[in-house]
Amino acid sequence: MGSLERSKKKVQLWKKAIVHFGLCFVMGFFTGFAPAGKASFFSSHVVASSKSQSLPQPVEMLHQQAASTPHAGYLNRSLIAESPMSTPSRSTESERAKFSEKEEETEPKFPPRRLAVIVTPISAKDPYQGVFLRRLANTIRLVPPPLLWIVVEGQSESDEVSEILRKTGIMYRHLVFRENFTDPEAELDHQRNVALRHIEQHRLSGIVHFAGLSNFYDLGFFDELRQIEVFGTWPMALLSANKNKVIIEGPVCDSSQVIGWHLKIMNNETDTKPPIHISSFGFNSSILWDPERWGRPSSVQQTSQNSIKFVKQVALEDETKLKGIPPEDCSKIMLWRLNLSISKSTSYHPLTTGSTDTSRRKK
Repeated sequence: MGSLERSKKKVQLWKKAIVHFGLCFVMGFFTGFAPAGKASFFSSHVVASSKSQSLPQPVEMLHQQAASTPHAGYLNRSLIAESPMSTPSRSTESERAKFSEKEEETEPKFPPRRLAVIVTPISAKDPYQGVFLRRLANTIRLVPPPLLWIVVEGQSESDEVSEILRKTGIMYRHLVFRENFTDPEAELDHQRNVALRHIEQHRLSGIVHFAGLSNFYDLGFFDELRQIEVFGTWPMALLSANKNKVIIEGPVCDSSQVIGWHLKIMNNETDTKPPIHISSFGFNSSILWDPERWGRPSSVQQTSQNSIKFVKQVALEDETKLKGIPPEDCSKIMLWRLNLSISKSTSYHPLTTGSTDTSRRKK
């Protein structure tokens, strides 16, 4: 009996062991089909939601490849972390490019301004030289660049003039000549020729205007001056300190075409000198160093040292070359010249050619 019971107990133990092993095998088998963990579950949801959003195509392809690999969980984690950085901002870049193009289109494109070359002869005999020079400098300082102010001084360089020019903040050139003159008009012409030779020698390209110390300007004048192609002329008002009248000199225009001149009457006789006042015309400086460009042989200018005479001659040969400014029939006065009554002992002479000083008192 004892042996029979022992054998029955052994059989029961083996059965229990087999059943226990079978249950463990079945549980382990089904456990292998279960998801690897919570991370892969959430990552699959993120991938699914990311596909529903409008992500770029390359990122979606990477997510699909990652889901098909054995280590999908790790790859999905890395893609989720890198997806904000790997998304190219093509739309923002294109928007920025379009915005910059629109800005360039909306920005006004101004043509470059021409160089205005202002020539001013001065004389130490003028007692008001410093006052007038500062006043003219304050006017020129308001003119938009580029502008070059050429000041020509006679015989010796003045410390006062040099100091005034240095403090103006204007681009200038201070020229000095050593010749002596007894005729003030000849001296003024020589000063202008010194400036024109300087322009010719350095091939300064711009519009030349002769500005006397007693000239007063409308600032719009310099804008009109820069519009000159070859020659330009404009009306000028002559004012006298001791006379209640104004004399107009300059062109009569139809639009911008010169059709006649305002002539000044003196002593009941018509002034026979050229009708163009020295401050009433401007010209392109290239005619000095490139006359062939304007249909002039270069040998004509080289035979004469009087550049100002050459320029006047070219300007008066054909009035069709002259452009009247302002273009509205030259009807607007933008330049005034003041004649002051000064004693003869001061030897003051007006900065003009082709006119006489009628305001000088007779003793």
